[in-house]
Amino acid sequence: MPRRPGLSARLKLTLSYAGFLAVAGALLLAVVWVFVLRYVPDNSQGLLGVSPNRYLLVRTFAPAAAAAMVFLLVFGLLGGWILAGRMLAPLTRITDAARTAGTGSLSHRIRMKGRQDEFRELSDAFDAMLERLESHVAEQQRFAANASHELRTPLAISRTLLDVARKDPTKDRGELVERLQAVNTRAIDLTEALLLLSRGDRGSFTRESVDLSLLAEEAAETLLPFAEERRITLDVTGGAAWAGGSAELLLRMVTNLVQNAVVHNLPADGTVTVHTEAHGDASVLRVENTGRLLPPELVPTLTEPFRRGTERVRTDEHAGVGLGLAIVHSIVRAHGGTLDLSPRPTGGLRVTVHLPAASFQSKHA
Repeated sequence: MPRRPGLSARLKLTLSYAGFLAVAGALLLAVVWVFVLRYVPDNSQGLLGVSPNRYLLVRTFAPAAAAAMVFLLVFGLLGGWILAGRMLAPLTRITDAARTAGTGSLSHRIRMKGRQDEFRELSDAFDAMLERLESHVAEQQRFAANASHELRTPLAISRTLLDVARKDPTKDRGELVERLQAVNTRAIDLTEALLLLSRGDRGSFTRESVDLSLLAEEAAETLLPFAEERRITLDVTGGAAWAGGSAELLLRMVTNLVQNAVVHNLPADGTVTVHTEAHGDASVLRVENTGRLLPPELVPTLTEPFRRGTERVRTDEHAGVGLGLAIVHSIVRAHGGTLDLSPRPTGGLRVTVHLPAASFQSKHA
């Protein structure tokens, strides 16, 4: 927004310091006049014939007082300018850092030294903000690169299939249509997952009271045939766990966790356990499955978009799009909760979600 030019903060502080000194000097002179000169008689005769009357004292005192006032004013301006510059130097560094960040360079940090004060507090807050922005931008760039790569793959396959069909009219059209449909379905699933992930990151949803235990039962009922095909036992335990948020997004969160636990389960006769409970001010959802032993260094990377652990078992029938746990992480973060992933000692993965509990009034509104 364009603004009219004005005085700098340094000049304002300088004028303030000089004005304060001038007022203080004027008050001091006024005190001298009121409490000293007014009690000197207008005309008195000393022992040596010298008359220290008020008129002579005023004529002698006035030039000295005027010179003192000029000195105070000049001293105030010069000293105020120097002091203001020293006081505002940290603010200048913060401004320079903000301009640098505005050009797109987010790696710069102020790292102001010295004892804690308002400027150091502002500097630390600005450095923390730059660190979060740099991390967020890097994550978005990595996500965009992965998304473009993932979307390019089905499109390239579709173009190859169409080129083959055009060059070979005798090729079975039924097989071509079936393969195109499979590729198109995967592209649609990926696009919908990307949109859902973006929605979770923005946090743009209406909040209401949701019972996680009901969502767990609904997700388990939906995925039960899918689990039975793989001879996976699906158990839902625990009690009511009320959380505030979007019922649609929280249902997708639970469904993704249960589906992920079923898909990455070995041996075929494994189990998936979904547990809900209220724990103090938090509502807890825990999903764990049997499976292979997972390397501890692999687990923290599973929530990254398009991250597919090579040690985790995947089937060709349900390859997924690599966004299941990334969407879960985004939804949990948008609801102010925490997501914890840990490998089970006997194999498999345990995922624990902590969400802020809904208030009693909102549950029964």
